[in-house]
Amino acid sequence: DNASVPNQLNVDQWVMVRDRHRLNRLKKGKDAHPEKFQELFEKSNHQVKKRLASLPTIKLNQDLPVTQYADKLIEAIQKHQIIIVAGETGSGKTTQLPQIAMLAGRGLTGMIGHTQPRRLAARSVSQRIAEEVGEKLGESISFKVRFNEQGSNDSIVRLMTDGILLAELSNDRYLNKYDTIIIDEAHERSLNIDFIMGYLKQLVKKRPDLKIIITSATLDVNRFSEYFNGAPIFEVEGRSFPVELRYRPISEMTIGGSDDDDFDDFEENLPRAVVQAVEECFKDAESKGHPEHADILIFSSTEQEIRELQETLQKFGPKHTQILPLYARLALAEQQKIFNPSGGGRRIIIATNVAETALTVPNILVLRVFLAITIVHGYSVYRLKRFLKLLQISVKGDVVVLHQVFAFAYTVKMIFKVVQILLNPKLNGPI
Repeated sequence: DNASVPNQLNVDQWVMVRDRHRLNRLKKGKDAHPEKFQELFEKSNHQVKKRLASLPTIKLNQDLPVTQYADKLIEAIQKHQIIIVAGETGSGKTTQLPQIAMLAGRGLTGMIGHTQPRRLAARSVSQRIAEEVGEKLGESISFKVRFNEQGSNDSIVRLMTDGILLAELSNDRYLNKYDTIIIDEAHERSLNIDFIMGYLKQLVKKRPDLKIIITSATLDVNRFSEYFNGAPIFEVEGRSFPVELRYRPISEMTIGGSDDDDFDDFEENLPRAVVQAVEECFKDAESKGHPEHADILIFSSTEQEIRELQETLQKFGPKHTQILPLYARLALAEQQKIFNPSGGGRRIIIATNVAETALTVPNILVLRVFLAITIVHGYSVYRLKRFLKLLQISVKGDVVVLHQVFAFAYTVKMIFKVVQILLNPKLNGPI
């Protein structure tokens, strides 16, 4: 039984990471002091045993693909200093890997530090793991983000943003609070993540006891493995669902029209188009006999756009539905409404890209409504229109909403072609 693995460990000689340097000085050299050494050793060993006794009961979620690899991952964590885990969104790596690390005996001589690129993800994931192990947040599972913290150094797992871990390096350059570091969503390659990984590469030489787990949602994980001297890679399949694509025009805009007029038309027509799309989703769900609790997730680009769509749907959308926002600065209590459905009818969740890779929203039937402004990060429909003009691409309609159920105006093939051109590094000059 995996849940009993830590209890089988012999920790009689184990001490806390933070005490090792002082114990070495008291054991030998000019500062040797046998009595103080023994006193500190017993105190530190007692702390390890206390942490062992406080480990929560781990019951992995067998519905998540990553748990199928639990035994192999436990063995790899115990055998290797660094491992790479590649798993698609929804594979369960974010919530299950800290628990698998505990089953491998980690978290006893220091905390398991688990970084997230966003504060929203750090708070929500910590709450989810705490619920799965049957404890209140702040006991074995804690989180720390800017201006907000719940838990202490006695916690087994600490969720935090990569910025918090980076800040801790200024006071704890050897990361002595931790015996394991999990870098989640490493494929996002922010400046913080890149700096941390560069630092960890040097740190593991001085901390051979430190375990590093790096996760990525992309297939190009060989670069991470090569960077860490051939660290083993574990590829975990995500959960896939049947996808139906549909096409719906938002307006009759044409490329030949005025840029400013067309952009105004886009802003005016977008809320109406979203309401119509939502109504069509609900009618289709009823005709196909989908459960009433199946929800809709709409991706939007900014908090302001989310609020505007929320107001529009509350006024003109289907009745007896909950319209819920989801973005990084949302209060924790409001976040929990997303992950703990109240059963009060169908929900329409309007989210920024935090729900794209950092979080998995439950009970979603209709997924990934991409508004045109977010078709390529940093490119508005106005800029996209000008770019299409430069390429002299003649297509019908100007605005795109990509969705696993709805895709507006452009064909998917054309959109992917445009995106590839936009992201081509060989393309120079202003758009």
